[in-house]
Amino acid sequence: MKALVTGGAGFIGSHVVDGYLAAGLEVVVVDDLSRSSGANLPPGVPFYKLDIRDRSALEELFEREKPDLINHHAAQIDVRRSVREPVFDAECNILGSLNLLELAVKCKVRRFIYASTGGAIYGEPKVLPADEATPVEPLAPYGISKHSFEHYLRNARMLYGLPFVVLRYGNVYGPRQSSEGEAGVVAIFCEQMLQSITPTIFGDGKKTRDYVEVSDVARANLQALKHGEDEIFNVATGVATTDYEVFAAVRDALGLPPSEPQYAPKRPGEVDHIYLDVRKAGSGLDWQPQVTFRAGVAKTAEWFRQHLGVHSRYNEPPVL
Repeated sequence: MKALVTGGAGFIGSHVVDGYLAAGLEVVVVDDLSRSSGANLPPGVPFYKLDIRDRSALEELFEREKPDLINHHAAQIDVRRSVREPVFDAECNILGSLNLLELAVKCKVRRFIYASTGGAIYGEPKVLPADEATPVEPLAPYGISKHSFEHYLRNARMLYGLPFVVLRYGNVYGPRQSSEGEAGVVAIFCEQMLQSITPTIFGDGKKTRDYVEVSDVARANLQALKHGEDEIFNVATGVATTDYEVFAAVRDALGLPPSEPQYAPKRPGEVDHIYLDVRKAGSGLDWQPQVTFRAGVAKTAEWFRQHLGVHSRYNEPPVL
């Protein structure tokens, strides 16, 4: 089986590529390298540097590769940019995704696995943890665009019989995560502390998120190959972790002396409190998180210690 992984040179996508290769799949990667690194890909993986908004380039790729499966991770993921530039966000996350969906239908792809968001889709839930039936009330255009495509997938199943699986991620962290731009706070804190920069927490340090380590996320994408058809699943830990707890975990993992962060006003579009109910993934995907937060942060901190300043997004693989 041949899998086309969009965003496959990125943080999460590259771990999915590794998992699919280890499971014996043939893998083709699409990525525009705007937020990713060719160094994330193993040698020999067919790679196409293109933007999913480029319909003609995608058509040529599908004609050449004829994938059996699409795993869709390519996206505009910057929440703050989505607030500033909602049209750009929609062009990437809705229109670009529709290019893939139409070609998937045309080429009779067997399954479409979609990386959605659990951290930004539910807004400020009245009841926590949020499960998959929690009302969708995103606070930023990013959550709106990611959720919108879920409806297109369900519609394509109804109209054309295209099977799908939606994975709504919590806050994913781990090795290979970029600290550039609107990136994961674990990555940002690791890099800053390694350079003796005092991290800044936006808000009072009490905002909570549900942090899930990337190897657990990659396993969920493996399980989605055979389980969960036409369903939506939260992929997280079900544990609420504060911003300050993240700061302390990174500081301790790096072996630094006691210190305190800086504080700045909360940014627009950010959720105060969110963590996710993952029981449906346990029954429907046969998946449960395995990596504890402290263990995951320790692994991530060690990766940043070894790769700081080395892992360049300009290190590109050969382009097909």
